[in-house]
Amino acid sequence: MTGTLRDAILLFIFWYGYIYLQRFLSAQVLVSDIHTLEVNKMPSFDENKAYVEQEETFFDDGREIELLHYIYGRSDVDELRGSPERVLQAIDEFGRTKKYLMNVGEDKGKIVTDLIAEVKPKVMVELGGYVGYSTLLFANAVRKAGGTHYYSLERNPEFAAVITSLLDLSGLRDIARVIVGPSDAGLARLHKNQTISKIDLMFLDHYKPAYTSDLKLCERLGLVGPGSVLAADNVIKPGNPPYLAYVRSSVAEKKKAKGTNVDGFAERTAKQYAKREGEEKLDDAEGDPCLVYESKLVHSFEPTGVPDAVEITRCTGRED
Repeated sequence: MTGTLRDAILLFIFWYGYIYLQRFLSAQVLVSDIHTLEVNKMPSFDENKAYVEQEETFFDDGREIELLHYIYGRSDVDELRGSPERVLQAIDEFGRTKKYLMNVGEDKGKIVTDLIAEVKPKVMVELGGYVGYSTLLFANAVRKAGGTHYYSLERNPEFAAVITSLLDLSGLRDIARVIVGPSDAGLARLHKNQTISKIDLMFLDHYKPAYTSDLKLCERLGLVGPGSVLAADNVIKPGNPPYLAYVRSSVAEKKKAKGTNVDGFAERTAKQYAKREGEEKLDDAEGDPCLVYESKLVHSFEPTGVPDAVEITRCTGRED
């Protein structure tokens, strides 16, 4: 082989290797960029605002009344009057320094307040108010968005009293009303009394196995229909497979399904209120399977920093 030919071959190999190396490095940068973008899309949690750890017994043990004493015993209580934001800050402070509270929290709460600003509901209903964190946060957002009515359905009369007291303190009694009793009975009563004819936005955060049966009840009564939007909390922690399956099913799939599926819940979740309320009996009646839903999962965090998500579902029409 002549020197010239050998040099030409070596030059070719070098040049080809150089081009291949550049392409490889470019591809690696692209993969890295994509990974960075994906990481940036994921929400992050500020550990500095985390609630104290959730205990084995984490509600209905007197902490709810203790919260009221904490708030009304503050030296700055007069500065809280008429300010939902400051009352919410006080509730968060209790959850961070005293005892865990099963609130929706800032992170997941913002998902819903952003939704309220977008949807601008005239009528919003929440199923499960607990101590009123979500009631104050969302009722205030509804009022700012031009809405007129917010209904909080809370089965526990003590919790309902806490909510009512904090609504008074926050100056939200003009827009928010607490309905005491089981959620299905409250929904039926609001419909029968013609208090509401349609729910623009509904927040579900009560007894997890009742999510689906209460939604079906709203469908039958015509309270949920085209244009209605749903926001369901705790669909990852502790989870709600039957509800997710229902709102993500096609019309054909819902027509084939029978009854309300109560499987897929941990025993602790299924029997969460057994001590006070006894055995739960859910309505097994069909809803309106012809309603078409578009649903998506929005990842976020519990107030403790534990990953969770809110399922946002929009009723887009009917398919007979």
